[in-house]
Order: sequence, then C-alpha cells, then structure tokens
Amino acid sequence: MKNKFLLLGIALASLTACKTASTLQLAEAKPQKNISINNELKNDEEFVKVIEPYKLKLDKEMNQKISHTSVDLTKQGDNSNLGNLLADYTFEGADAWTKKNLQKNVDAALINIGGIRTTIGKGDILLKSVFEVMPFENEVIIVKMKGSDLQGLFDYYAKTQVNNPVSHLYIETNNGQLTQSKINGKPVDPSGEYYIATSDYLALGGDNMKFFSKGESISTGIRLRDLFIEYFKKTSEVVPNTDVRLNFIGKK
Repeated sequence: MKNKFLLLGIALASLTACKTASTLQLAEAKPQKNISINNELKNDEEFVKVIEPYKLKLDKEMNQKISHTSVDLTKQGDNSNLGNLLADYTFEGADAWTKKNLQKNVDAALINIGGIRTTIGKGDILLKSVFEVMPFENEVIIVKMKGSDLQGLFDYYAKTQVNNPVSHLYIETNNGQLTQSKINGKPVDPSGEYYIATSDYLALGGDNMKFFSKGESISTGIRLRDLFIEYFKKTSEVVPNTDVRLNFIGKK
C-alpha cells in the first residue's frame, strides 16, 4: 500500500510539472471504468524496481540521527520548550548572518507557532523529524525597524494573547493590557533602530502581523528548516530554554 501511494504521488507530480506553450485540444473523450486505489490494485513491478534505489537512499538519509533530547519537545503553552528552542535557533542563525553581511546585531527573533507543525518525542532526533516539524520552505528575513514602530509588535501580543515563540523579547500583559515590553532585558528606545529576525511569511504580514510593514525587510537566503537542521547537528544533546518570555497574566 505504501508503494501504491508513492507511485500515485510521483504520477501526480509528473502531470503537474508538464507544461506546454500551446493550448491542449481534447479530441475525444470516452467514459472509462473507475479504478479504485485499494489493496486489490496491483503494483507496477517494473516501475517499483526503478524507484526502489532512490527510495532506499532517501529513507537512509531521512533516518539519520542529528541530535538527541532527553525530554519531549512540545509546542503547548505560552513558553513551549520547542517554540523557545526554534526561536533561539532563528535568533542565533540570523544574528551570525547579520554580523557578517550587515555588520549589525540582531536584537530579537519571532516565529509563528502555526509554522511548527508537530512535536519531537524524547530520544534520538532524526533528520526527518525536522522536516515534519517544518515542512515549509520559509526564509529567514531580517526586518529593520524603528523603536517607535515596535509598539505595533507589543500591541499585537497584548491583543491576541497568542503563543507565537520569541527570543530576546519579554512581553507581559495583565488582563489584555500591556504592562511590560523589553528587548534584551531593556525597554525599547523609540528613537533607536532594531533588527528583528522572522520568517518571510510573517514579514509579509502573515498571521495578521501588519506591524512588520513599517520596517525594511532584508532577505538572507537562509531557509528556516536548513537553519534548524544546522543547529540541531551542532548539539549532541538538546537542552531547550524554559524561561518565561510571554507572560499573559489573567489570560482566559
């Protein structure tokens, strides 16, 4: 059954990829018998033989161990350990790029919890685990913002009370009212200049983060997933930070 779905996927991908400059003309259409995709459908053995070496190679690569965790990495709660971890990886990778290419420091990072598609159970972290967590091709973007425009970021969290992971940010609300907002432990300087690392999806206003439109978006060419894989490989034992970054007092 697994092979049947694989064959179907390849066939669909092939059809999608085929393009022509001219309009296709349907000469004649005749009704045919429907073919159900079930256990009775025979595999094309010759085709299976062709793709089997590629499947084995892909399976071997995806099942390679890249790190280890002694705790479950989850996305639950306002300060989830997986959310904090990936936000920190985003910050660190973006900061390294920004130092090299812009001669500046990244001040904070922000990603969306919806972009983290699943969790990672304790034990060996496999390459395929990161593809399951981050199946999208999102790019790391640096948004250069005025301190005065960052109020929109803090107001967004106060209004939504959403657990989108952050790094080097502290946001506190009380019954939906903003009470504290800090970057690197310091209040925001309205006249200052800040570099915020995020994804292209959010930089373009995804999840209704319209405040990013007031800044200047700088492309890094780095895929978030590639960055996560790189940082998982750097650490044989993952120890996520569990500090409080989003403190929604009285959240309903």
